[in-house]
Amino acid sequence: MGEFILKDMVRKLGLEDQFYIESAATSTEEIGNPVYPPARAELARHGIDCSGHHARQVKRSDYDNFDLIIATEDVHRRIMEERFFGGDPDNKIVLCMDLAGRPGEQIDDPWYTGRFEEVYGQLYDACEGIIEKYSNQFT
Repeated sequence: MGEFILKDMVRKLGLEDQFYIESAATSTEEIGNPVYPPARAELARHGIDCSGHHARQVKRSDYDNFDLIIATEDVHRRIMEERFFGGDPDNKIVLCMDLAGRPGEQIDDPWYTGRFEEVYGQLYDACEGIIEKYSNQFT
């Protein structure tokens, strides 16, 4: 959901030329699948389209290809640091809610909890923080 919330915000602000936004999973369960139906429904409630998306797994080259890598929780951060990237020498990996000014807050995967509306709100807040902090920084 975060990918599409941020893309929607960036588009509405006319900042498309400043951001390249893409999501990737740390696990393999959903690889190749479209956005999970309840997540798609939550996005649609906010007028956000996510059609055409298919999940992919994060890969080593992502570390070199992206300026910022966002983890929703500590577990995902550790997986990326250890398994995919071999650390975080450039300090590119940040926790999502740190960007919302709520350090240490984790985003529980709504696939397990069913709390898609709550997670939407957390992601929205983090996306606002991303735009505030990073617009004009990487251009």
